[in-house]
Amino acid sequence: MIDAELKETNPGDPAAGSGLTTPTRSGRRPSPAWKEWLLEAVARGMALLPYGAAQVLGWLTGTLLVLIPNKQRRNALVNLRLCRPDWSEAQARRFRNCALREESKTFIEIAYLLLRPVPRVLGLIRETHGLERLERDPGRGLIVLSPHLGAWEMAGLYLSTRGPTTTLYKPQPLGDVLVRQARARGGAELVPTDNAGIRRLLQALRRGEYLGILPDQEPKAEKGSVFAPFFGVPALTMLLVNRLARKTGAPVVFLFARRLPWGRGFALHCLPAPEGVDAEDDETAARALNRGVEACVGICPEQYVWSYKRFRTRPDGGPHPYHGPC
Repeated sequence: MIDAELKETNPGDPAAGSGLTTPTRSGRRPSPAWKEWLLEAVARGMALLPYGAAQVLGWLTGTLLVLIPNKQRRNALVNLRLCRPDWSEAQARRFRNCALREESKTFIEIAYLLLRPVPRVLGLIRETHGLERLERDPGRGLIVLSPHLGAWEMAGLYLSTRGPTTTLYKPQPLGDVLVRQARARGGAELVPTDNAGIRRLLQALRRGEYLGILPDQEPKAEKGSVFAPFFGVPALTMLLVNRLARKTGAPVVFLFARRLPWGRGFALHCLPAPEGVDAEDDETAARALNRGVEACVGICPEQYVWSYKRFRTRPDGGPHPYHGPC
């Protein structure tokens, strides 16, 4: 039964590398060569910045996002109003502004994390919490979930240096070769977000490897997913993690990299998955998955990507809340 369910599930948002229903090939035309060249030149130039300078640039960019009307600013406020109805408008806006600055740091520092030598990047890890949970039993794989919180590229790189790691990945319309090479430089194997990729995930778990998934993207279709509360708001939630855990018996943990203040580096946190993530009941499993993400976000809530349209699909089929003035 689970074999059939797995064939119906695949990752949701391709850019994130996790989700649920098998996507068809995008059919996008390759980006013009000059765009690829320009992106790589900019990325490699930004990677030369000292890490502290990248943080300052991220803060400045985030301040522009706060001041200039844009969709990220609007979407973050929409999410905060939904998830924190107990906050006043002033509280929501203050937190939104802080979160946008942290989000900008996340994307500015990506060039450094992807393109600098692995030892130098890992040298930014100043604190660790709960990493003993990453120990694997012989011949038994481990499912490691990294939400869009803090620096997920750092979490993924660290995981890949601990042992054989397989992660989901969908080709990007721009900068695909650069990103794939950077993510694989720590030793991770990247597999496509389709049925063949899911088969390789199962094979990796049965070989006793790490499996990396980003668990907090909205799936592209309701097949292979259910609605479950996320900060009290119904959110379409993947079942892929549940299917893999049930099929292989692999335990599930959460891993994320929290950004330390003043450009001091990162703290790695590993948390256990809540009970029920491998439950036979789909809604129970989805609720547990979302509780796990919430627990991670609770440690550094301002570093979550609040601008993501997590609640686009509504249970009643109604319009999504991300509209109106920016």
